[in-house]
Amino acid sequence: MKKAVCIISGGMDSAVASYIAKKEGYEIIALHFNYGQRTENKELKCFRAISNKLSAKSYEIDLPFFKQIGASALVDKNIAVPTEGIKPGVPVTYVPFRNGIFLSIAAAVAEKEGAEAIYIGIVEEDSSGYPDCKESFIEAMTKAINLGTKDETNIEIKTPLIHLHKEDIVSKALELDVPLELTWSCYQAEDEACGVCDSCRLRLKGFEKAGVKDKIPYKISH
Repeated sequence: MKKAVCIISGGMDSAVASYIAKKEGYEIIALHFNYGQRTENKELKCFRAISNKLSAKSYEIDLPFFKQIGASALVDKNIAVPTEGIKPGVPVTYVPFRNGIFLSIAAAVAEKEGAEAIYIGIVEEDSSGYPDCKESFIEAMTKAINLGTKDETNIEIKTPLIHLHKEDIVSKALELDVPLELTWSCYQAEDEACGVCDSCRLRLKGFEKAGVKDKIPYKISH
């Protein structure tokens, strides 16, 4: 059976991407990173729940150096998470080159496991403006990964959500029976989602436009 490494954060987008991989006939190897993010414990719990639902072999990898680098509100508590709404430009929640580092490690796992694909749930069309979510970046990373691995290794990075809007992702999740109640998107809280950070706003907007109610608890749900 063909194999795919699925980078699963515990959030909605990566969960949907992994379910798409399963529907496309891949045996799932679930990969999660603990990098000192504010909601690390909640995300790990969600990852484990999703991996269990997928009956996936899983890897949990610790990357403590992200906190040493800092420069992001997700890993540096001295930088406030924006709550006033999504603005133009790269927000302070961007973690420098995070997806590049994640994909490099995923490539190592894929080569070890003999996987032919890496699934990542990045979204370019309806995102917070992160530079490592661009399709051109993924194309460049795919080329670099295949240049830097064994000749017999041929890995494709699959981004099934990259051109979708949040409401389309919610609809796709419902179609695939993805347990969205087991996912978490909030940047700053682990008990009740704040409802006002960029990630919460995008998620809530997606559910509203899809015409369904989000089952996770929110402090503010507009």
